[in-house]
Amino acid sequence: MALERNHLQYPRRAYGMDHDRYEWSMLTDRPPIQWPHGKTLAVWVNVSLEHFPLNPTGKPVKLPGSMTMPYPDLRHYTLRDYGNRVGIYRFLKAFKHLGVQASFAVNAELAVRYPALLAALADHGGEVLGHSWNMDTPHAGGLAEADEAALIERSLTTLRAATGQAVKGWLSPGKLQSPQTPELLHAHGVEYFADWVNDELPYPFQTSRGPLWALPLTTEIEDRFVVMDNQHSEESWSEQVKDACDLLLAESQEQGGRLLAISLHPWVMGQPHRMKHLEAALAYVLSQSGVWNAQPGEILEAFVRRSSER
Repeated sequence: MALERNHLQYPRRAYGMDHDRYEWSMLTDRPPIQWPHGKTLAVWVNVSLEHFPLNPTGKPVKLPGSMTMPYPDLRHYTLRDYGNRVGIYRFLKAFKHLGVQASFAVNAELAVRYPALLAALADHGGEVLGHSWNMDTPHAGGLAEADEAALIERSLTTLRAATGQAVKGWLSPGKLQSPQTPELLHAHGVEYFADWVNDELPYPFQTSRGPLWALPLTTEIEDRFVVMDNQHSEESWSEQVKDACDLLLAESQEQGGRLLAISLHPWVMGQPHRMKHLEAALAYVLSQSGVWNAQPGEILEAFVRRSSER
């Protein structure tokens, strides 16, 4: 039986998409952009530092990586805790040795639980992004707006006090958002978020309270997604990062600047048997002559400035 006509009509139907959050366009049709120093590929390395509660509520949803076994799920809890106690220090040592500029998306509860970890990040340097309170505070449908506003304010206030940074970036746990998340981020001084992965350049994002920027942090070569979810080897993950770099470099030289975002978790790649593959991937990427490795705020600033000059 054919559907009635009213089922095929939608009042927000528009060319390319059905919302007004951003102007739709094909990446290949946009004016080319060049990054500083004549580079064509911006590389953003982001480390997610997470606290997974031992007994998560899972409300309104349970996030990927949460505890799965009956309480107390010590095996999974301690694996994730390993990243904040051991793996991150391997990361920082490797970043310093290789000259990697990395940012850190931090669950604000870590500033309370592990002040020494925040001190280590401060000593190392790098931009800090808000990452909610912990990995049991998802921003998703079903979360009351007032509760979400309080959660964002608490998280950002705690991180700003602990780091001394303005904390202008945000990565939601699980990259989830409620319908009001962008508006609430704008209201609390956030300038860009990394939850939407539908592009390879920053793009302006509209909210009812004013503009934001979307800075895509791809999931497809994220270490947790490739190694833990897809169960590829760490060597395969390293090769995928190199392959992504090669293709984006080639495209950027023909079509204009591109962004390669590498998302890391110290409880995944900070393991002893994986570190050499992480270091090999990062060393390869940074060795390419067309690469500009920078903090996300720097990348966005350069993009906005050079876009206005075109």
